[in-house]
Amino acid sequence: MQTPVSITALASVSPLGHCPEEIWQAYLLPSHHLDVVVLGKRKVHAGIMAVDTQNWVNRLREEQAHYQSLDPTVINAIAVAREAVVQAQWNKDSSFGVNFGSSRGATTLFEQYHADFLQNQSAHILSSPTTTLGNISSWIAQDLQTQGPELSHSITCSTGFHALLNGIAWLRAGMANQFLIGASEAPLTEFTVAQMQAMKIYARENQDFPCRAMDLVKTTNSMVLGEGAVACCLELGIKSNALARIEGIGYATEKLEHNVSITAEADCFQKSMQMAMQGHDPDSIDVIVLHAPGTLKGDSAEYKAIQKVFGKTLPLLTSNKWKIGHSLGASGLLSLELAVMMIQQQVFISVPYLPANPVQKPLQKILINSVGFGGNAVSVLVSKP
Repeated sequence: MQTPVSITALASVSPLGHCPEEIWQAYLLPSHHLDVVVLGKRKVHAGIMAVDTQNWVNRLREEQAHYQSLDPTVINAIAVAREAVVQAQWNKDSSFGVNFGSSRGATTLFEQYHADFLQNQSAHILSSPTTTLGNISSWIAQDLQTQGPELSHSITCSTGFHALLNGIAWLRAGMANQFLIGASEAPLTEFTVAQMQAMKIYARENQDFPCRAMDLVKTTNSMVLGEGAVACCLELGIKSNALARIEGIGYATEKLEHNVSITAEADCFQKSMQMAMQGHDPDSIDVIVLHAPGTLKGDSAEYKAIQKVFGKTLPLLTSNKWKIGHSLGASGLLSLELAVMMIQQQVFISVPYLPANPVQKPLQKILINSVGFGGNAVSVLVSKP
């Protein structure tokens, strides 16, 4: 078996807040954190940052004048990266690597700059350097003054988990001792929502729970977008300060029939889950945190893939998108955060509109799924340290 990787810090900003205690208390409540927002002429549900969280992040702009020109995607990433490094007690001389990704990148600024260009036929002087995807990791590395490698990438909604895969690869190759990985997404713009609505997957009904993730009897798509950023500190081996250990990773890409589809039984998830569980008895998996975006086909395909892999006896199943929305590239790492918190607190967080599961048992191993457009699935198995 390959050397385990320890998660020594996790920091996030999302509709749940930014403090671990605050986030956990929000998970314990059976209510969602989705609000109605107006984006141009569109009025939709979305997962937006709480006011105190937004104020906490915005202090970065007040602290550094040149940060005022950065997109929310980058500012949010810098905020969680700072917090994670403090939690892990890393110093600047450790030359840790940085790998942050985003599905959409600097969405807000890009749309603003493009609108200005259409109106004035001239581009803003900072339109290029502040909207390139690479500026997420670059700004984090600049802010933290680390001398290690810095990488940014976009692999649709599984971007965050691909950053984790890459960080593990660097560690196991002996090319780094510590790696800061993460993802950031600020997708609440009129054009981004319009793109989701064009595919007819955005929630349209005004229900008690706008996003019906994992509800297999729903009759309409119910995906809702949400903001979020996560930073995670990875170190090779078993560490005394580990929040959790990564026991297995799996990935797969399936042949697509359509740009946004996966097969009816999510072949990619079947392969990624089986790879992540190599050497582990399926019966030892206590919980699966599903990708489950709230779409009819997506939720159903993932559930069928789990049935294929686990048979009749399934682990406990949950998702957090009903509560905070789909943060695209950051969603996998927000699911990882939920998994780590459940292991730490030894409490299973259920989905309130689904039948209650009376099973109560120790939570030792949790499998987390993530997938994006292009059928690129990633599964990560974490365990109690």
